[in-house]
Amino acid sequence: MAKVKIEMPARLPFSTQLPVRIGDVNYGGHVGNDAIVSILHECRLQYLASLGCTELDFFGTGLIMADLAVAYKGEAFYGDVLTVEVGAAELGSVGFDLFYRISTVRNEKTILITEAKTGMVCFDYNSRKVARLPEAFKEKNNE
Repeated sequence: MAKVKIEMPARLPFSTQLPVRIGDVNYGGHVGNDAIVSILHECRLQYLASLGCTELDFFGTGLIMADLAVAYKGEAFYGDVLTVEVGAAELGSVGFDLFYRISTVRNEKTILITEAKTGMVCFDYNSRKVARLPEAFKEKNNE
């Protein structure tokens, strides 16, 4: 079985923390894969807010997710506080990749939980067509 390999960029400039909620835990007693995707979405929204935008108003256009890759590295449990780092790379003419690293500290040791990537495409929701990557985002991403 081929495993998903995500080449993480060296720099993930945004960081936030989220507690694991009881609803995030599945029958295996750890955070479920569906909850990880929801956590990525929450952190993506927080990252965009830190830039002064949203998925629907991304420097004058919108964003839509084109793909998602998740590599599970460890387990997270109820009571853990997750640190999620986020950063953009691989900027193209109409989109970019967002990278995520989720970890927690347990027993004074940092534990890597997940590395993930979402392919984000600029999208004009009025015309329902792909749009150009805004220059304002390119400038902010280089700061």
